[in-house]
Amino acid sequence: MRTLLGLLLAVVIAVGLVWFLAGRAAGPAITLGAPTTVVGQRTPLKLDVHTPGGTLTALDVSLEQNGQTMAVGALAQPQALTFAAETDRVAVTGEIGRQAAPALKSGPATLVVHATRPVLFGLRQVGSTFRKDLQVRLTPPTLAVLSQFHFINQGGAEVVVYQVTPADVASGVRVGDLEYPGLPAAGAGIPNAAPGLRVAFFPFLFNQVPNTPVSLWARDDAGNRAQASLDSKVYAKQFRKSTIPLDDPFLQKVVPSILQATPDLAVKDPNDLLASYLVINRDLRQQNNATIRAIGRTKTAQEILWKGPFRQMVNSAVEAGFADDRTYVYQGKAVDQQVHLGFDLASTQHAPILAANRGVVVLAGPLGIYGNCVIVDHGMGLQSLYAHLSSIGVQEGQTVEMNAELGRSGQTGLAGGDHLHFTMILHGEFVTPVDWWSAQWVEDRVMRKLRAVGAPTPMPDSPRQ
Repeated sequence: MRTLLGLLLAVVIAVGLVWFLAGRAAGPAITLGAPTTVVGQRTPLKLDVHTPGGTLTALDVSLEQNGQTMAVGALAQPQALTFAAETDRVAVTGEIGRQAAPALKSGPATLVVHATRPVLFGLRQVGSTFRKDLQVRLTPPTLAVLSQFHFINQGGAEVVVYQVTPADVASGVRVGDLEYPGLPAAGAGIPNAAPGLRVAFFPFLFNQVPNTPVSLWARDDAGNRAQASLDSKVYAKQFRKSTIPLDDPFLQKVVPSILQATPDLAVKDPNDLLASYLVINRDLRQQNNATIRAIGRTKTAQEILWKGPFRQMVNSAVEAGFADDRTYVYQGKAVDQQVHLGFDLASTQHAPILAANRGVVVLAGPLGIYGNCVIVDHGMGLQSLYAHLSSIGVQEGQTVEMNAELGRSGQTGLAGGDHLHFTMILHGEFVTPVDWWSAQWVEDRVMRKLRAVGAPTPMPDSPRQ
């Protein structure tokens, strides 16, 4: 009898211990992807709930504000949320905000997520609660254009000065479907700039039709959006058409060296020079331009580094212009068509290549069709590119002044002869250098606007050569 009671007692103790330990098991791990700071009318929600087997018995999402709990969605009643179970997690997506919780008001609120999972064969549940303090923003940002006379050359650049409120929201210029950021006005040399005062340099691409809409945009992390019209006039430009003859000596000169420098480029037969050239001229060009675009969007200073108009290569002859529409002909037959997005400038062989303005080197090395290439960042999205160099004399990260030697001209990449391929880049997009070479354009289109809102003096000019 005592043995039996002892066994029963041991069983009770063991069951109690198992029950106790099961209750101390870890609940579901809740990770918030979005939102992280604010919530608005309709704000995307992204939650990851990690749990063994992706099994939950309950998952509830709510917002708390001023002592009131507002249900947003639950596993049992999803409402505007979607619950997707995977191997060891449940992904929660959807929208939260005023639309899901009509009683929500501007001000502080707390996102609350509670999840439970089964343990001990479903006989017991363990839970986790996640809380995140957020700010509720229900009012869209506001935009006010402060600058005037926005005259834009097709294929060129323009600048706008504007005020955005609140000051911490993302904003900028939209041209068609493309967006460009506005940056704090202090970076443009405007002292004591008011919060929210922004300066946006933006391109109007050569292949965008003149009636492409241009406007300001703003949006906050809560999903609130605003748009304001920008009074502007676009001047259409006629771009030249040209024919580029290809012959076997040229193909033999450029194709093998480029293929050797870009082993990852997929060509069917390296010995088929014409077919390989077409892959280089199309695919590698596209890859290289994507690299230039990424550099232009990510490796730029938040303040203006340049001073006055940019300088054209000294004593250079223009061999090709910006946005020339080129047809490539081989043995009398058109085999390709590309647009040349820069100026080809020729001087003497191995001529010194000088920085067109002050800036920081953000690329110095080989770049596919551009051969040995240098890109100088001039701040606030503006950069200059120097290609086909025979040698490079600067390093990435180096600050260069106007007229500093960057390297020597050459015929690397897809160059047929010794020359400099030069172009300007704005937020990763190619724009004509002609505007930036002009002291009058820099004064009228840029400096006049900056002075109107507080820039103290015009930047010093340098003569065009």
